[in-house]
Amino acid sequence: MARIFIVGSGVVGTATGKGFLHAGHEVTFIDIAAGRLNYLRSQGLDARDRLDLRNEPDSFVFLTLPTPNEGHRYDLTAFEDGTTSVGEALADATGTHVVVVRSTVPPGTTEGLVQPLLEKHSGKTLGEDFMLASNPEFLRAASAVEDFMHPWMTVIASRSARTVERLTALLAPFGGELRTFTDPAAAELVKCAHNIFNATKISFWNEMWLVSQALGLDLDPIAQTVARSAEGSYNPYYGIRGGAPYGGVCLPKDTQGFLGLADSISLDMPLLRAVVRVNDVLADRTAAGGRTDGALAAGRSA
Repeated sequence: MARIFIVGSGVVGTATGKGFLHAGHEVTFIDIAAGRLNYLRSQGLDARDRLDLRNEPDSFVFLTLPTPNEGHRYDLTAFEDGTTSVGEALADATGTHVVVVRSTVPPGTTEGLVQPLLEKHSGKTLGEDFMLASNPEFLRAASAVEDFMHPWMTVIASRSARTVERLTALLAPFGGELRTFTDPAAAELVKCAHNIFNATKISFWNEMWLVSQALGLDLDPIAQTVARSAEGSYNPYYGIRGGAPYGGVCLPKDTQGFLGLADSISLDMPLLRAVVRVNDVLADRTAAGGRTDGALAAGRSA
């Protein structure tokens, strides 16, 4: 049984903590919102308004703090405040605790923000007095507890192989595919790219919906067919290498030509234009001495 603290007890934190409780671990929820604490306590859960690590055995401290956007940037105010409170708790800690960044944060946050804050406010040193890792969540709000208990993938990253081993032992029993990294920024980018890819796919089909409306077509059977016919849809490894433009005959022809069709029906397609623009940038980089390997093969479909 592991000792676990959940710092930030919103949807993600509550689901994470309840999942660990169900697996038999000892869990304490930490939050500053009185209403949330009362709600958790009403369910018989151990919920406190501050983290106290005095006399606690070696534990895992999960940061599940909010990181909303403010315009075109992440607002890390609450995340920084919560991390600071963990650093202050580490100052009085007797055990060697693993701080785990589970919030969605921009790449570089674990080592560029969390580590300095913890060391500053604890007076202790990473690797000697506490450990640090990234373990991004992949939870849906409507089924967060179920998703935690039955994950389809778990991502763990730490510079410390021992820390990866400890987190793996804690999380592997829940099942699902396990991916590990040595650089926490890689795990952070996995989560950001995961969400952005999903958003991009939705916007792609919304843009195609606008085309189908203009042409008087029903998009649903078309989209269901393309989901089965397009290698980029059914093959998870298609087009993911990066570093060179798509090539061949068909992909350049149809991306460029379809823009002309859109113009003919007075429809703006900003996502398709962006696809062409990104490809032009990569083509210029390749011509200037960038990657020239197999990424060019992405345009082989007719």
